[in-house]
Order: sequence, then structure tokens, then C-alpha cells
Amino acid sequence: MLNNSIYVIYGQDPHKMIGEVLSALQIEQTIPEDALIGIKPNLVVAKPSTSGATTSPLLVAGIIEYLESKGRNNIAILEGSWIGDRTARAFEVCGYTEIAHKYDVSLIDLQKDSYRLHQAESMEIAVCDAVIHLDYLINVPVLKGHCQTKITCALKNLKGCIPNSEKRRFHTLGLHKPIAYLNEIITTDLVVVDGMMGDLNFEEGGNPVQMDMILVGTDPVLIDSYVAELLGYAPEEIEYIKIAESIGVGNCVNQSTEIIELNPAHNRKNLAPTREIERLAQYVHELDACSACYGSLIRALARLDEQGLLRQIHEKTHIGQGYRGKSGKGIGVGSCTRDFDISIPGCPPTAKEIIQGLIDSMQQTTQR
Repeated sequence: MLNNSIYVIYGQDPHKMIGEVLSALQIEQTIPEDALIGIKPNLVVAKPSTSGATTSPLLVAGIIEYLESKGRNNIAILEGSWIGDRTARAFEVCGYTEIAHKYDVSLIDLQKDSYRLHQAESMEIAVCDAVIHLDYLINVPVLKGHCQTKITCALKNLKGCIPNSEKRRFHTLGLHKPIAYLNEIITTDLVVVDGMMGDLNFEEGGNPVQMDMILVGTDPVLIDSYVAELLGYAPEEIEYIKIAESIGVGNCVNQSTEIIELNPAHNRKNLAPTREIERLAQYVHELDACSACYGSLIRALARLDEQGLLRQIHEKTHIGQGYRGKSGKGIGVGSCTRDFDISIPGCPPTAKEIIQGLIDSMQQTTQR
């Protein structure tokens, strides 16, 4: 259905947005009416989605409503929170207990599920039985950073499908290889990425950046490699993405990848900034910026800060629809600043593209 394509939709109503995407894709055509459908959100901790840590319940509710409207009623939500939290508490705090009651779907706590060993190449991995028994898996991760693996999205989200003892072992193995091989055992049929707001650096939330987007595809490697670029990384910088590609889980984004945007990124940002975002925003002149574009710039500045390059930027970067049609000196980000002396194109550009553009401009300034 999607193969080498990624669908993107922008907005501030995830419930409505996902309905539009799934209607365009008509996913029910690939799902038998009696199929057991599993929805795997990211509820790593018991925090609301506004923290940037967990999957929006409105997004999952939209998926369920669409499926049930097409006669696909055998649905379960499955999750196993991280070792430091209880899944049952996360279901309640994150709004999923209410969803289960409203739509009459099952909640399966994978921390309490039985499990058995499965072979993946040279690795044996314990996987929860409820996941293996699914006929169709919808993986609904959050687009966010991670302090150990740089990013966490579709591939890493399946770590919630293993028992706590195996989660501990994954860390002793270095995370990357077991994450990749886990995705060889568990087949993801559809990926729906919650890119409404995700934490800038940490999977447990607290420093959310608003991007107001949802990404949909069928290849978790393709999705994660594209998300890596959105967050300012090359796919090869995320070891588990390249391992997953090498063992045939999927393919990284390439020149033939089709990014299908269902609408323009025209919405405004309205999230109250955290202290970290306020610090990075000191490097920005913003005028009516779209959330997606502004979020990419903030992520790019954070990556440059990590590399020790941020202090080399001596002038503010301009961004926003308010600069459309206006010429200006200095650096602009996004198509709206195309008339500036230096403009980094894109609507929105990825953080990776912004990083390269800012580095190029710094080098040009040094050479003058």
C-alpha cells in the first residue's frame, strides 16, 4: 500500500487528522473483518501527552473510531511501560482507561503478560505472547529524542512489547542490536507517528517541542530514518536503524522515497515554551511561524548546541510567515524567507537541512 511512501498531515486536532489520513489510505482493505488488531502507543511513563513523552489519546481514539466505522471491532491497546512505572497507572493518567471504556476495546498490560523466547538470527529475545497473537499491529510512537539512542520512534517503541527482565537485558546488550532484531520478530503493519509534540532530548518528557504533524507509513525503518533527519541526524548516526535495514526489516529513506503531504504546514505554534526552548529561542527572530517549521529550527539549534557550535552563531535566524515577500539581511529558515540574503529552503525544512545551512553560513562568514 505505502511501500516507499510516507504520508504527512499537519494540524492541531490529531483525532480529525488521523481520520483524514486513514480515509485516504483506506487501510481497512488490507485488514480482514475478524482480524485481531493491536494498537501499541508509547506510554513509557505515566505522564500526559502534553509532556512530550506519551502518545496522544486523541490520536488513538481517532484510529479506533475509523476502524470501528469500517467494521473492524476486534481491537486491543497493548503496552508495557518502563521498569520505573506501572502500565496500569500509565493507562489511567494518559487517558487510555477512558478510551477503552468509551470504545469497548481491551487494555492489555504487557508487564503482566506471559512471554516466550523467539529466535532472530543469532539472538534469542523474549516477547510477550499477546503481541505475537495479533493479526495486525498498528505502532503509534511519539516523535522524540532519547538520551541514549538519540531518537526513539517506531523501531524502539516495540521495546514495550517485551517483559521487564528483557528490557533490563537489552540495556546490557547496548540497546541498538536487540532493538533491531526485535523488529525482525514483531512485524509492524502500520506506523502512525504522533508528531504533535515530543520531548527535545528525553523519552520521559518534560521539554516538549510542538510540531503539529502526524506521519503514516508501513516501513518502520523508512519512518525512523526520516524522523532522524527531522531531528537533525543522519540515519547512519542511529545504529539500530542501520542494523534493522541490514537484516531486512525495511529500507532507509532514499531519493525514490515519496513524502506525500496532505495539507500545508500553515498552523501557528501556541505551546508555552519550557526554559530550554526559551534559551534556544534567543537565537531566533520569529514572526508568525508554523509549528512544524519552528520545531525543526529549535531541534537544529539543540543539535548545534550539543556539538559546541551554537555559540558561533552571532546573529539571529529569521523564521515565519510574517517574512513572506520581505527581503532581509541575515539568515532565514523556510520558504517564507526566500528573499533573505541567505535562506534555507523547505516547507518545513528538516532539522538536518537547517543544521547544514547554518554551518554553511558560519563558514561563509569566517571566510569573508
